[in-house]
Amino acid sequence: MKLGYIGLGKMGKNMVFNMIDHKHEIIAWNRSPAPLEEVVAYGGHKASSLEDMVKQLQSPRVIWMMLTAGDVTEEMLFGEHNLAGMLDKGDIIIDGGNSNFNDSKRRFEKCKEMGIHFLDVGTSGGPGGARSGACLMIGGEREVYEPLIPLFETVSISNGFKYVGSAGAGHYVKMVHNAVEYGFMQAMGEGFEMIKSGPYKDLNMVDVANIWNNGSVIESKLMRLAEQAFKEDSTLETIRGYVEDNGEAQWTIETALQHKIPVTTLAHALFMRYGSRQDESFAMKVVAILRKQFGGHAVQGK
Repeated sequence: MKLGYIGLGKMGKNMVFNMIDHKHEIIAWNRSPAPLEEVVAYGGHKASSLEDMVKQLQSPRVIWMMLTAGDVTEEMLFGEHNLAGMLDKGDIIIDGGNSNFNDSKRRFEKCKEMGIHFLDVGTSGGPGGARSGACLMIGGEREVYEPLIPLFETVSISNGFKYVGSAGAGHYVKMVHNAVEYGFMQAMGEGFEMIKSGPYKDLNMVDVANIWNNGSVIESKLMRLAEQAFKEDSTLETIRGYVEDNGEAQWTIETALQHKIPVTTLAHALFMRYGSRQDESFAMKVVAILRKQFGGHAVQGK
């Protein structure tokens, strides 16, 4: 296929390399010039502007975006850049970023009013997956999705893409996926804390992770990544336990509250991330002083 591509960050650039490997012709545009030059050197084509990219494609155009969720994506579609306003009826926009599914539903409707098709494609696998085979969760109109199956098939790992439902469904499934990922990582973190701080002081993190990666029930891609991380730094003394989040777990918890769905493990994992950013927890100070008040337990001064 010949398609346009917007956004050459860690995921986007690797996805474009993947597409070029599979003989797709890419017309790329990016705000920063350096990644764009890398794509050109690899065999892609450069657009000097969004208008130039649109001109280099014939209708029905297919344009894949891989941008930061929220304002950046909104500005690209309908704001400052107004990509949607440059397109013709029947053209297709693919949002491969981590947009909120409610935004994707709204954007689908707005594009539909303009005669433009919109697919939301939740993308998992990290930069490595984008490069060698991603996992794609696709929402939108099935009749728009089906002609693009050859594209999705070539950039995905084997059996790694599915049409999951109507507008927003792709980003909804990816949102929940990321919240589950938080839960997995929190359980792993607590498990390795037990290995490190439990009664056996000579346990080897790399060996434990390696054993768990070979036939155990918790064998997984995340466990393989943990094994690799411990090979690089077995004590993790060089880093802080400060963990950011990308917003998707928060959206999951908010949606769960709206629909009264119990997701206690996912909520715990998210709140633990928030807690990791506190140098000193005021909440735990309150707990400490309450223990002193009711039980006479000692508190520690600074």
